Amino acid sequence: MRVLVSGSSGLIGSEAVVHYDGLGATVHGIDNNMRAEFFGPQGDTRWNLQRLKQVTHRFHPHGIDLRDRKDVFELFQKQGPFDRVIHCAAQPSHDKAREIPVLDFEVNANGTLHMLEATRLFSPDAVFIQMSTNKVYGDAPNEIPLQELATRWEYARPEDWNGVNEQCRIDQTLHSLFGASKTAGDVLAQEYGRSFGLKTGIFRGGCLTGPAHSAVELHGFLSYIVHAAVHGKPYRIFGYKGKQVRDQIHSRDVIAAFEAFASNPRPGEVYNLGGGRANSASVLEVIDLIREIGGCRLDWSYHAENRLGDHICYISDLRKFQSHYPEWQLRHDLPTILDEMIVAERRSAPIRRAA
Repeated sequence: MRVLVSGSSGLIGSEAVVHYDGLGATVHGIDNNMRAEFFGPQGDTRWNLQRLKQVTHRFHPHGIDLRDRKDVFELFQKQGPFDRVIHCAAQPSHDKAREIPVLDFEVNANGTLHMLEATRLFSPDAVFIQMSTNKVYGDAPNEIPLQELATRWEYARPEDWNGVNEQCRIDQTLHSLFGASKTAGDVLAQEYGRSFGLKTGIFRGGCLTGPAHSAVELHGFLSYIVHAAVHGKPYRIFGYKGKQVRDQIHSRDVIAAFEAFASNPRPGEVYNLGGGRANSASVLEVIDLIREIGGCRLDWSYHAENRLGDHICYISDLRKFQSHYPEWQLRHDLPTILDEMIVAERRSAPIRRAA
């Protein structure tokens, strides 16, 4: 098997590299460490590239810029055809996109187009995975009626218990520029499946997480809050009383979903992918869990103004994907995810213990 992974030094990309290398595949990675340009030293992914070089046997990294169509096409021509194309590379922050709107669109939309067209031309039989985002829904999920509980916002109607499904609209909402560029890539991947029969699967991720995340304040909620708690750094909560809810999914469960799709691809299909109801928690609840599991006291402050277009309560409705691929199930619950991340963070600095 030959596999191409874009964003190969990122959270999901690196998990894919390790997974497919472990299966004996030849894996080529595309990553030019633009996270360092987006977010500064803390977003730098070179540490993860070095880790991948140490733990893999058939991994070949390429520092290609996805905006350069010529270089992307040449890689496909020289190293393909590929059996899997896992497209994870992105500018991932809706806050940062306001500062760099052109760069954001070039990476998220044009870069996706280059990957899709190269796959169509040079690896037409490949399964193409588009790592999309729930931000394609903009702030439409905030229209779902909510009730305020002691530690979280919760859906008020029984019919919304399982969360946001794929029927949620993606237009006439406040997306953020990041959400708009990712929507362009999302729809392109759908169209390549429907128009050309390319085996595209589009996964609208909730909070994707795991210890391989180079998280920063503007992106990577769970990883960054664990990092701040373990290393004694201040953490800022933005709006909604800290009761905003997210569902967390481990990167290994994400890759398992990709493989389930690849076993019986449905070209152009869209799926919400997150931790679902079982792995949902508010910011306040996560702070308490980190304290209970790791004994780490978080130094946090509250800012009443929420992030532009931020979701108040977002839980991924997983029923569509589970109905199509019943063999897939979540293997990592939230306490397990947090424990693994705390252990990883503890390796590099003293811990700030809870009083």
